[in-house]
Amino acid sequence: MVTEDRDMSLRQDSTGLPSEAIPLETVFEQAGASHARGKLDRAAQLYLDVLKEDPSHIGSLHNLAILCFQCGRHDDTVALTREVVRLKPDLAVAHNTLAIALKQLGRWDEAEAACREAVHLQPNYAEAHNTLGDVLTVLRRSTEAEASCREAVRLAPDYAEAHNNLGAVLLSLNRAEEAEICCREALRLKPGNAAAHNNLAMILVALGRLGEGEAWCREAVRLQPGNPEAHNNLATVLLGLDRPEEAEICSREAVRLKPGNAPALNNIAVALTRQRKLTEAAASFAQAAALTPDDADIRAGWFYLRQEICDWSGYREDEARLCKGTGPQAVPAAAFKLLAVSSTSEARLAFARRLAARTTVPQSAVLPRHPPKSGERIRLGYFSANFHTHPVASLIAGLIEHHDRRRFEVIGYGFDKDDGSAMRRRLSAAFDRFVDISEAPDRDAAQHIHADAIDVLIDLHGWTPDCRAKILAYRPAPIQVNYLGYPGTSGADFIDYIIVDRFVASPDQQPFFSERLVHLPDCYQCNDDKREIAKHTPSRSECGLPQSGFIFCCFNNNYKITPDFFDIWMRLLRAIPESVLWLYEGNALVKPNLAREAEARGVAPERLVFAPKLPLAEHLARHRLADLFLDTLPYNAHTTASDALWAGLPVLTCAGDTFAGRVAGSLLQAVGLSELVITSLPEYEALALRLARDAELLARLRARLAQNRATHPLFDTERYTRNLEAAYWRMGEISTAGQPPTAFSVSSSGDIS
Repeated sequence: MVTEDRDMSLRQDSTGLPSEAIPLETVFEQAGASHARGKLDRAAQLYLDVLKEDPSHIGSLHNLAILCFQCGRHDDTVALTREVVRLKPDLAVAHNTLAIALKQLGRWDEAEAACREAVHLQPNYAEAHNTLGDVLTVLRRSTEAEASCREAVRLAPDYAEAHNNLGAVLLSLNRAEEAEICCREALRLKPGNAAAHNNLAMILVALGRLGEGEAWCREAVRLQPGNPEAHNNLATVLLGLDRPEEAEICSREAVRLKPGNAPALNNIAVALTRQRKLTEAAASFAQAAALTPDDADIRAGWFYLRQEICDWSGYREDEARLCKGTGPQAVPAAAFKLLAVSSTSEARLAFARRLAARTTVPQSAVLPRHPPKSGERIRLGYFSANFHTHPVASLIAGLIEHHDRRRFEVIGYGFDKDDGSAMRRRLSAAFDRFVDISEAPDRDAAQHIHADAIDVLIDLHGWTPDCRAKILAYRPAPIQVNYLGYPGTSGADFIDYIIVDRFVASPDQQPFFSERLVHLPDCYQCNDDKREIAKHTPSRSECGLPQSGFIFCCFNNNYKITPDFFDIWMRLLRAIPESVLWLYEGNALVKPNLAREAEARGVAPERLVFAPKLPLAEHLARHRLADLFLDTLPYNAHTTASDALWAGLPVLTCAGDTFAGRVAGSLLQAVGLSELVITSLPEYEALALRLARDAELLARLRARLAQNRATHPLFDTERYTRNLEAAYWRMGEISTAGQPPTAFSVSSSGDIS
């Protein structure tokens, strides 16, 4: 938070000088005049001249402390003000100056004590209440901070900095609408207040008004070009606008102005990651994490990047630290990154609740509930940033097309960019209406959805990158559903239901979900029975594979691979001569890092083969060359597993304890291959070894998969759609009856229980 305090000004009263010391007082006045004109060296010398004659001259000690503060010499400011309060302990202004200097040194507990002494000595001292509010905000005692800032505003209604700090506190309490009012009042009172420009920009970002936020950030930089936080806030906005190159420049300027600036280094790392400059990004994350070892959100970003590049140095220690708890910031991006970290359902719910608490809006901002409808078509709204070439899109396309338009009207709300792909065109055509809300601020987008009188709003995004959960917090629809995009609870009281099945989340898991569980039969995941597989199967040599030998395969994203599973895979390669492991090459650093890991486990690096990204139809076709797909844990294959099964490749999975670690098992059960769902690593390894050695057994599994693909429910899009529609219809009945959301199950016949 950028703050200012109008109390950091020259104080020439309460000097305590005897009346006969007129010449010394004249020197003091000359010092004050030079100080006011910005001639700091001259002023400092004159203050020292006074203090040479009178070491206890309160005015010179205090003003010299302020001068040191202006020069960035905060330790000297502390020393001088401590001398002032020793000599004159009842001087409230000195305690406040001491607090402001201690703030700059990050000595927050001492700063709080100094503020409270100032307030105790002078209860109507607005500046001290404001400083205390600022300190309490950093200490994350936001309720107390709000009370202090409000008292400062009450005592001094024209105090711009107090209005600004109150705005920052309200933003930390997730009351962005109120915060905007406060910051705009600060700017009315003091139009050139760079701190208020900065805070208003962050408030507008929180409200989803990124374009406006950028303008205010740029004005803050213009007003205060030497302020590192202003530059880094601009970088944050630019990252939100998906302009990582510009964001990198801004954050680097913030680091130049303030070396060791952890938030700016973190933004640099994020910007470099977006540009796929992963080596540099890892170095920036490492610097930020070293500077703030207790910031688990920064550490989560760094850990996730190392997972992406398969750099496992310190893996177990860092994973254990993350599992102990996540940072107080609880940013949405961290939730997705933590899916591939060993954790418990309890911990995931607790983290999700913290995220949701930062996303709520004041009750006064919640949109009014539409009166219940009866006997009409249910209006469904699908909400996502993935209506383009994306795994979620490849799963839902058939579902959207199969919806029964006699009973349902289906509208898409997209906040992504149109990538011009065939998938985007297919989805746009499949919806009865497609609405682009990518440029709309959160409240405007919510009001648009509300005006469309949506009955059931289905969030396909959850806590995945670029989420806009704030839109859902306004409650634009009476029924809101967490579905498909994020394999876990939202932790939000503004989401009513989550679509699951009895394998990914059995009924006894209800305590670990904030939503009511809605169990579909067969499998929670929809699939598109029109998913095209290219007719041409590439040769082994075209894919870099040997002409003979068993091919183990894992096309999961690289961040899902863990050292424990890689240990198993390398033992399998050592046990099966001439076998290879075929992996997805997500980035250029994966290959050398995994080659090094393989060599350390006694496996020649050339036995790892890497598959580049291909269009989906061609990617599915190359599955025909593999013999067995090896899944991962704690984050299973999801769309990747259904891709493999659709292409006829058996998947061996190990089921975990959380939603993200049980999806592949659900898919295998729905396609009639439950014997490939294992619950322990030794059994997983043993079965993989058996399947690699027993060609007849594996051939029987492949033949059964080929047969079951057409006869079992996993790829029956029509059947799945009817079951999901039964769930939506039941949600509508519960809502129309005025009942609270209730857990229920849909049977394979479409009945509700």
